[in-house]
Amino acid sequence: MAGPVIAPGGDSGVAAAGGKVWPSAGAAYWALAVIVLATFMSFLDQVVFGMLAENIKRDFDLTDTQLGFLAGPATIICYFFVGIPLGRLADIYPRKLVLSASAGIIGLLIALSGMAQSFAQFVGSRVFLAAGGSAHAPSSYSLLTDAFPPRVLTRAFALLQLGFIGGTTLGPIIGGRLVKASAGWNSEPFLGLPIHSWQWVLIYLALPSFIASVLFLTVQEPQRLAPRGEGVQVPQDAGLLRKIITFMGFDAARAIHAGGRVYYPMFAALALSAVESFGIMFWRVPYLMREFGWDAKQIGDAIGLTALIASILGMVVGGVFVEWLAKRYKDANIRAAFLCFCGTTVVIITALLIPDPFWSSVTFGCAAFFGIAGAVPQNAAIQRVAPNAMRGQITAFYLFMFTFFGAMGSWFIGAISDHVTANLGQAILITACTLLPLAAFLMFRAIRPYREEVERLEAEGR
Repeated sequence: MAGPVIAPGGDSGVAAAGGKVWPSAGAAYWALAVIVLATFMSFLDQVVFGMLAENIKRDFDLTDTQLGFLAGPATIICYFFVGIPLGRLADIYPRKLVLSASAGIIGLLIALSGMAQSFAQFVGSRVFLAAGGSAHAPSSYSLLTDAFPPRVLTRAFALLQLGFIGGTTLGPIIGGRLVKASAGWNSEPFLGLPIHSWQWVLIYLALPSFIASVLFLTVQEPQRLAPRGEGVQVPQDAGLLRKIITFMGFDAARAIHAGGRVYYPMFAALALSAVESFGIMFWRVPYLMREFGWDAKQIGDAIGLTALIASILGMVVGGVFVEWLAKRYKDANIRAAFLCFCGTTVVIITALLIPDPFWSSVTFGCAAFFGIAGAVPQNAAIQRVAPNAMRGQITAFYLFMFTFFGAMGSWFIGAISDHVTANLGQAILITACTLLPLAAFLMFRAIRPYREEVERLEAEGR
């Protein structure tokens, strides 16, 4: 493997003779802290938007199918066309600038959704939201991989889950209080537009994203680890079509197909689990409201506190568990992810069968333990086997499966509720009993090819 070089586009750092120059620990952890803040705001928006679902349905006179479309597919229409190309930005431009622009765009779009005057305008604002954030994860993963030495990289990815943990656990607590408080706010115009009182919640949520955008400019851009010799090189005299093909990620897609035995089962397992997990994240509050008559604050407190404790335990126990497995198995990352998928399946189905609102809410929160514990090895698995020079784009493809199919979850469950079961709880249960076991099976199928790929890379000294 060729020695690391500084990729074009303004990356900082000077290559040491025959080695990588790592940022200081303080610079690396500061970058991680800002990434965690931006990730927190992204998931907080998703959770709070779900807690506003009944208000949105009432004031805009929507069906469950329309509401599910608004929460999910509307956010990935634009991502479908630009998500993978934007992942390419992580490979060719300073990642701190990509992350800064992404956070600023997310803040703007959240604010615009708070000013929507119709269902169509809501769709318009949410359409671009995932696209604005599509460069965030590939750039974050790429930057952290070059900021933290391999011996502590797993720890960095574990700490990265604090953004997800904070957004999905504090989200119900914060959101529940904001939604309840907004009922007493005046519906005052904003920039000349009539605004429902609850829409102010979304406008206020946009402010921290703007702060994160500025903070990213203070992050040190680490020297890239990716060797130039492994990258996809386009001749200077190549035609426009060839350059577009490279930028759109087709070369990375070919690399994924070439390693299909490794990538395809992981991608498919993530896609199926995302449909259910994102669908439940959106619909669990409306489900508990309709099934048991609880309000947003009651649900938020029960789910949020439980999920916070479960997520922290999942991050700690999951990291220790993976390290323990790694001493015994080359496929520790995928093996751990499979076991966590099995745990998620059992907990979610149990939550839907419990007839008590409190214990059902608590059990929903407990699912976060397996979700967080499984996220760390899944992320690390992709970073371990992806070619360095295509890491950003391959990560973008992987996360595209998570984002695209996850976004379909709310619509999918809503459509089943409207057209098949006429009952939201039954719709969630049907999808959980179908998709989650299949996802666990596919992750199990990925164990052997992943182990063989890791052994091959180690034999090559990588």
